[in-house]
Amino acid sequence: MSRVRPGRDDSPDRLYTVTGGRTRAGSDAFDVVTLVVSESDPVPGMQSEHAAILRMCRFPTAVVEVAAGLGLPVSITRILLSDLHDTGRISARHPRPSYRLPDHDILEQVLVGLRSL
Repeated sequence: MSRVRPGRDDSPDRLYTVTGGRTRAGSDAFDVVTLVVSESDPVPGMQSEHAAILRMCRFPTAVVEVAAGLGLPVSITRILLSDLHDTGRISARHPRPSYRLPDHDILEQVLVGLRSL
C-alpha cells in the first residue's frame, strides 16, 4: 500500500502554480522554527493558500506547523510566506532561546581554574 505524502501528489503542476513558478523564497527570513503572525485578515480574491496562512497564523505559529497545516513542503510554504511578508500581511520572528549564555568573564575564570588543576 503506497501512502501519499503531503505535497507529493502526482501533479507537480499544482506546486508550480501555487508558487508562480518560483523555486526559492525571496529571502532567507524563514527557517522551520520561525514564528509567523498574521497582521491582516484575508481579502476577497486572495490566493487560497495565502488566505489559509493568514487564518492559521492569528497566533504565533512555526513555519513547519504552517507547512503541515497546508499539506505542502516547507520549501513551498517559505515562498508563500515570503510573499505575505513582502506585502506586510505577516510578521516573522525567531523564537527567543530559553537559556542565557554565561558572562564572558565567568567563562574566563572557569577556564583559568581548569588550567590550574
